[in-house]
Amino acid sequence: MSDHAENAESKSESLIDKIVEKIHDHNSSSSSGSDTETEGSASSSTFKEKVFRLFGRERPVHHVLGGGKPADLFLWRNKKSSASVLSGATVIWVFFELLECHLLTFVSRSLILALGLLFLWSNAHTFIYKSPPRIPVVQLPADPFLEFASTLRAEINCGFALLRDIATGRDLKKFLIAIAALWILSIVGSWCNFLTLFYINFVLLHTVPILYEKYEDKIDPLAEKALIEFKKHYAVFEEKVLSKIPKGPLKGKKA
Repeated sequence: MSDHAENAESKSESLIDKIVEKIHDHNSSSSSGSDTETEGSASSSTFKEKVFRLFGRERPVHHVLGGGKPADLFLWRNKKSSASVLSGATVIWVFFELLECHLLTFVSRSLILALGLLFLWSNAHTFIYKSPPRIPVVQLPADPFLEFASTLRAEINCGFALLRDIATGRDLKKFLIAIAALWILSIVGSWCNFLTLFYINFVLLHTVPILYEKYEDKIDPLAEKALIEFKKHYAVFEEKVLSKIPKGPLKGKKA
């Protein structure tokens, strides 16, 4: 009986030892798996940090454009509305540019025609039905105009602040970029008038963002290479030209 009890106790102890070993192996495998997962997530996060994005953006293109309906329009989220807006702009440009119709003449003649038709219709309606027609009252809401004016004011103030920063002479790089941009703008302005320039920008806003969003994985590496080459050439230009320009004292003499 004692031998049988000892055998039963040894079997139970061996069974307990096996269960403990299995639990230990499972914990070690899960911990190693979690370690590999954390290492993979860390490597993926470092890889994401190393990805170059154009203009240093960290958000999607839709958020960069401000989100909402304007971003949906430029990114062709609703193809019918985007196509209709672009077609309308094209018709206006063809009408005023190719047909050589002046804006003030067109508006004046359109108002003459509309007022003449309304005047005749009002008199005819009063003569037939013995009562004047009900012409609806048209009033523009104030909120969209106030929002547009506020946004335009903020952009103009940012432009003035940038011009003031350039005019102080502290950053030669910004000064050269501003001069180059204005020179290019003057050349483009000599090629076409303001309406054509506005139409070209409007078409670019409807084509460039959607193309960039579609091929950003191919465009960003090319932009990174171009930026690296630009920095190299600018460093050579700064070493050979800009460093030789004499600079005045930063602090004036005290009286």
